[in-house]
Amino acid sequence: MPNSGAPRPGVPGDAPPRPSLVLASLITVAAVANLNLSVANVALPAIGKAFDSSQTALNLIAVGYSLGLAASVLYLGAVGDRHGRKTLLLLGVALSIPACLLAAYAPDDTVLVMARVLGGVSAGMAYPTTLALITALWAGPGRTKAIALWSALGGGISLLGPVVAGALLERFFWGSVFLVTLPLAVVALVMALLFVPAHANESVEPVDNLGGVLSVLLIAGLVLAINFAAVPGEGALVIGLAVVAVAAGAAFVLRQRRAPNPLYDLRIAARRTFWVAACAGIIVYGAMMGSAFVSQQYLQNVLGYDPVEAGAAILPLVVMIVLVAPRSAKLVETRGARTTLLTGYAFLFLAFVWMLLFWGEDSSYWQIGFAYVLIGIGAGFAGTPASHSLTGSVPVRRAGMASGTADLQRDLGGAVMQSVMGVLLTAGYASAFNAAIAASPESKDVSEQVQSELTKSFASAGETAQQHPQYADQIVAAARRSFLHGDDWAYTVGLAAIALGALLVFTLFPRRDAERDLLRRYADEDSASASTAAERQR
Repeated sequence: MPNSGAPRPGVPGDAPPRPSLVLASLITVAAVANLNLSVANVALPAIGKAFDSSQTALNLIAVGYSLGLAASVLYLGAVGDRHGRKTLLLLGVALSIPACLLAAYAPDDTVLVMARVLGGVSAGMAYPTTLALITALWAGPGRTKAIALWSALGGGISLLGPVVAGALLERFFWGSVFLVTLPLAVVALVMALLFVPAHANESVEPVDNLGGVLSVLLIAGLVLAINFAAVPGEGALVIGLAVVAVAAGAAFVLRQRRAPNPLYDLRIAARRTFWVAACAGIIVYGAMMGSAFVSQQYLQNVLGYDPVEAGAAILPLVVMIVLVAPRSAKLVETRGARTTLLTGYAFLFLAFVWMLLFWGEDSSYWQIGFAYVLIGIGAGFAGTPASHSLTGSVPVRRAGMASGTADLQRDLGGAVMQSVMGVLLTAGYASAFNAAIAASPESKDVSEQVQSELTKSFASAGETAQQHPQYADQIVAAARRSFLHGDDWAYTVGLAAIALGALLVFTLFPRRDAERDLLRRYADEDSASASTAAERQR
């Protein structure tokens, strides 16, 4: 019987030296990525007016950052494991600076989309590396607490983005929202350089570059195919992107089964505590980010909030995440990840039901704020157990795989749910506005060009109303009703996704004692495997 007190290969200590400074540095680095992720939503109406953007272009601006991050995160997580997590983290923070500048001064919405994707790639270098380092440097309850703080403060900072962006839009041009993280990036760069340890439990295995390229094609093809699905005349492009995603997905799985050093170890990914937690997290973060994407436009377009009011409206969500996430860590330790996840799902389900039923043309702020409270409680409970189960299911040498998957939860979930909800918002809006035009007594006077502008986006309808002041009130009223029709479609699919995720966790995720037994068994298997590998190298 092995000596339980003996050190095991690849197992971190309880905490690194100067743990508070190390954790503060990692959270500050994560804050750069989190703020950049969230600042665009509140600026979408202003960007739409500046560039006369279609709703599809606005969807791509909103999802571009998540797309760049989600597409690159698995590959870059493996690169960090092999070539140095600290180095990759510093490069990612440094690259975020030119990406922000390009976004702020983009001459058109196409360049802005590309800048957002570049910013997402920079975050793909830095953000998942922060969780990988927590996994490599902490162990036991200390790791759970560190993940809870990382999750709570990261989520809270992310959702402060709309507040800060709203305040900037009141005084400055739309591009100012992309400059807000520049001072924070400089601080994060200095702190990471000074306090973050280098070469902590890193892998010596070569990186599976072919697998990395296939993972990028898979995720990028999937997200872009969803975004262009509702665009008229783009059927061939959608089919082509879908074929790329399916082919890349099949090739990726085949490659991971045969590669001697797989980018994504499918044996580990098949562990129940890993893949169920990954799916659960994708839905949780996707629901939260999708609702923020739609609701920020709803507050400004339908209720007439200015950018500051729209950004501040989300503060209850921020407060609840920060308050609940540390309690989530305690609940994970006492009741297990399954119970904690299901608690979070229950609150998210209630939030989407509330938005579907009580958000309308004349909703008061208490109705808005209550939904955000429910979302904040749900995300606060569900975020920690999802990340905890992922990191606990993998050997430390594969920390990049766990952190990449944890980040993929948020960014793939956000990209897919924002894309799906954006497509439904676009389709629902256009359908309702076309029906309103057809039912209008003046429908014969509406040219095809004007109808195309009215149904393109809410911002475009507003521009058209200014050009035809005699019909301005009718156009704006129809645009508001059409937007509500589209957001009902979006919230309905969000509700269905949450119900599906809760069912998955309820039926397949192990209860507390079974979960702990599985995690201990996985740790013993990984330790034995690491010992065997070390003996072979001798």
